[in-house]
Amino acid sequence: MRVGVLTGGGDCPGLNAVIRAIVRRGVPEYGYSFLGFRDGWRGPLEALTKPLDIPAVRGLLPRGGTILGSSRTNPFAIDDGVTKIKKNLQNLGVDALIAIGGEDTLGVATKLHEMGVNVVGVPKTIDNDLSGTDYTFGFDTAVTIATEAIDRLHTTAESHHRTLIVEVMGRHAGWIALHSGMAGGANAILVPEVRFDIDKVCEWVESRFRLDYAPIIVVSEGAMPKDGEEVLLTGDKDAFGHVRLGGIGDWLGREIESRTGKEARTTVLGHVQRGGTPTARDRWLATRFGLHAIDAVAAGKWGQMTALRGTDIVTVPLQEATKQLKLVDPALYAEAEVFFG
Repeated sequence: MRVGVLTGGGDCPGLNAVIRAIVRRGVPEYGYSFLGFRDGWRGPLEALTKPLDIPAVRGLLPRGGTILGSSRTNPFAIDDGVTKIKKNLQNLGVDALIAIGGEDTLGVATKLHEMGVNVVGVPKTIDNDLSGTDYTFGFDTAVTIATEAIDRLHTTAESHHRTLIVEVMGRHAGWIALHSGMAGGANAILVPEVRFDIDKVCEWVESRFRLDYAPIIVVSEGAMPKDGEEVLLTGDKDAFGHVRLGGIGDWLGREIESRTGKEARTTVLGHVQRGGTPTARDRWLATRFGLHAIDAVAAGKWGQMTALRGTDIVTVPLQEATKQLKLVDPALYAEAEVFFG
């Protein structure tokens, strides 16, 4: 059997570990050959390939990014896109496809499975917002990077008596903000799931200064005030209809300064959160996902996705992973509110 592998959407620490595990088990144990598709769904769409064998995946475990490249190409937004993919898979002798990605990438995989393509999915997103799995690889790395940044900002905030705002990734789900904010001792955490009251945020800021400490506020890029909307960098949309978020941290800083008279500075972590070497936990999880993904191919579990449930790796229908986002539970957010102000 010849198996194609692709990585789609934003790059993520641990992608290369998945690729490595797929090949390292698939070649000796099942006798499969592998073909990497470059740049997400653009690969099978345009027959852009890269050979994958055991020598090609040596040394990948600690390496960030993806050796296959990625993109946000949506074949369903391209004329005859699905027909081209099916034809290229046939011409290249690819019998099955492993798609490693988030909501959009796996959404395409789900539709292709329904159209007769043999697809297995592997969940990937630093936002940890995919249903069907307890955690996704890349999330732990993003939280670790954000927490380290918050730790460093505490000292400079107190030295200059400033409010420091840390804007982290999280379009619709505030998992990175929640975990890093609690781990880093933030004085307020603002997430997309709970619209915030700017007056209340300013009260927390002033309360912190009265105690002779400088406040740290962690905010997800998709967080919104009660009487406002998402803050956008541009109105442009990508191939999946997503606008580009960004700027909520700067908006928050301006509001805090004007309402409290206290100086505020914003740090936007951006792509730093998903770059570089994956943490040990993400390497472990990504490797296990890869091993079980190739097992799913061998078992003919088409339309399924690997998932972490407790400490076990299981397979669940792709539809379960893409039907809705996994959002922050209000009870978990309530735990964090104990430390606000």
